[in-house]
Amino acid sequence: MTLKKYSLPVFLLIVILAADQYFKLYIKNHFYLGEELAIFGNWFKLHFTENYGMAFGLEFGGKTGKVFLTLFRIVFVSVIGYYIHTLIKKDTKPMYVYGWILIVSGALGNIIDSVFYGVYFGYDTWFHGRVVDMLYFPLVQTTIPENFPFWAGEEFEFFRPVFNIADAAISIGFVIILLLQKAVSEEEESMAHRP
Repeated sequence: MTLKKYSLPVFLLIVILAADQYFKLYIKNHFYLGEELAIFGNWFKLHFTENYGMAFGLEFGGKTGKVFLTLFRIVFVSVIGYYIHTLIKKDTKPMYVYGWILIVSGALGNIIDSVFYGVYFGYDTWFHGRVVDMLYFPLVQTTIPENFPFWAGEEFEFFRPVFNIADAAISIGFVIILLLQKAVSEEEESMAHRP
């Protein structure tokens, strides 16, 4: 098995991780919390926010939960890293491998924030850093009509969550895996039945 098979997956991982950390560090060092900058009209903005590492700013079990979540992610990334190694070894469809690489690189990006940012920026201890988010796409902002059976008159916004490059990589990777899962399974099954 040659190292050449690993070069593109490793390169992709490094590029995503570097871009994610570059933008997070830039935002953290140049924006104040809550600051917003319109990039393309009102539908794409940089908006500096932080969360404790779960999707949509959810928290889990305070400081102990934060450490548990980060350790779980580290184990998850290690297991998926080994799985990617087996996929590359078996010459699995490259796009399927890249889907897993996107997930691992995104998870690593958020792990770095969680493990190091608290100490690096001087606001907490190891494993208690906050994840930096900045990408905000409020594509639709409207009020739900009064005659609507639920939520009448309430403000509606799509897409409300603020996220980062790591989150986007995880989401895109997940979609790629879902789309290719059946084809990869069928390919593995057919290879298993070959004489």
